[in-house]
Amino acid sequence: MTRIATVKAHPVSVPLTHALWTAHEELKASSVILVEVRTDDGIAGIGQIHGTPMKAICEWVGRFGELIRGMDALAHLVVWEKLFALTSPRPGGVGARDGLPPPLPRGERPQIMAAIAGIDIALWDIKGIAAGLPVYRLLGGEPKPIFSYATGGYYREGATNEDYARELAGFVANGYRAVKLKTGGESVAGEAKRVRAVREAIGSDVLLMLDMNAPYDLDGCIAFARAVEPLDIFWLEEPLHWYLQPADFVRLAAAISIPLAHGERELTRFTVRDFIASGAIRYVQFDSTRYAGFTEALRVAYLAEQHGVRIAPHLVPEIHAHLVTAFPGPGFGVETHGGPERDPVWFELFTERAQVRDGYVHLNDKPGFGVEIDWAFVKKHRA
Repeated sequence: MTRIATVKAHPVSVPLTHALWTAHEELKASSVILVEVRTDDGIAGIGQIHGTPMKAICEWVGRFGELIRGMDALAHLVVWEKLFALTSPRPGGVGARDGLPPPLPRGERPQIMAAIAGIDIALWDIKGIAAGLPVYRLLGGEPKPIFSYATGGYYREGATNEDYARELAGFVANGYRAVKLKTGGESVAGEAKRVRAVREAIGSDVLLMLDMNAPYDLDGCIAFARAVEPLDIFWLEEPLHWYLQPADFVRLAAAISIPLAHGERELTRFTVRDFIASGAIRYVQFDSTRYAGFTEALRVAYLAEQHGVRIAPHLVPEIHAHLVTAFPGPGFGVETHGGPERDPVWFELFTERAQVRDGYVHLNDKPGFGVEIDWAFVKKHRA
C-alpha cells in the first residue's frame, strides 16, 4: 500500500508591478500555496491552493497532514471524507473523545475547505503518477486541445477605456477567440461605454464575457444587462451580490437574454447543486484549488452534465483542463490570463506544465497533472 508520509505547504507570492482592482477588491500580489504530499514509497504529488489568509490555510494543511499520515495515498475519497467530516458535529466529537479533533470552527470554513482542496489535488497527482498516467487518462479523457479564454481589464489607476480595449485586443492578436472583461466597478452607463470600447476593439467574431464580481442587486443587474445586451455578450459571471441565492438568479435569468455563469466561490457541491438544479446558470465555474479539491470538482461536473450545464472551471488550466477533457459534451473550456502582468507566478512557477497556444490549452502526456515545480523560484518568493 502506498501510504502518506508527509504533507507540506509552500506559500508563494510575487508583488504585482502595479495594483489592480476587481469591482470588489484590490489585488497587490500573485500568490499560490503549493501542497507537497510525499508517500512512503517515494512518490511526490503537488496540489495548489488559491486563498487567503495564506498563513491560516498553511496551518490547516499542517494539521490535516498529521491526521492523514499513514493513510492510503490512493484512497483519495477516504481521505477527503475523513477531513470533511471534521467540519460538522459528530458523536464523541465534544472534547475530542473519539481521538479526532473536535468539530472545526465555523468561522474558518473557507480556509479549512481550501486546505482540503490542496491535499486532495496532490493525492490525485499521486494517483496518476502511481498509475503512470495523466489524470485525464484516469478519467477516460483524450489529449485534445481545450478551448480557453483570456481574462483582463482589471481596473488600474489612470487607465482609460481605450487602454482596456487595447489590452483585450492584444489577447485576440495572440490567438484567443474569447476574452473576458472585468466589470461592475463603475456606473451602469460608464460600464456600458467600457464594454462597447472593448467590443469594437476585438471585433464581432470574438466571444466577450463579463466578469462582474457580484456588484448588483436584482434590479441593478437587469438594468446593466439591458445596457450591454446589444454588444453580444456571451455570459455574465457572478452578477449578483454575494448573499443572493438561486431563486434570485432564476429571476435574473428570466428577465434578460444573456446566459449566466457562477460557482467559483462556492465551498462545496451542495450549494453548487442548488444553482445548477434551479436552471438559472448555463456555465458552472467551480474552482478545485479554492475549495474542496479535484474530487469535489468532479462531482460538480457530473451533476452539471446531468442538467445540461456547461463546465467552465475558474483558472488553473494545468489542473482544470484534465477535468474538462473528461467531459467532451458539457466541457466548455478553461480560463487563463493572457499575460504575466496579472499572474506572474503562473508564468514562472513551473518547469513543466500544460501550455497555452492560440487560445487552447495543450496538456502533456506526463503522469498525474503533468507539472514540475521550479523549487528555486519557490524558495526565492516564499511568502
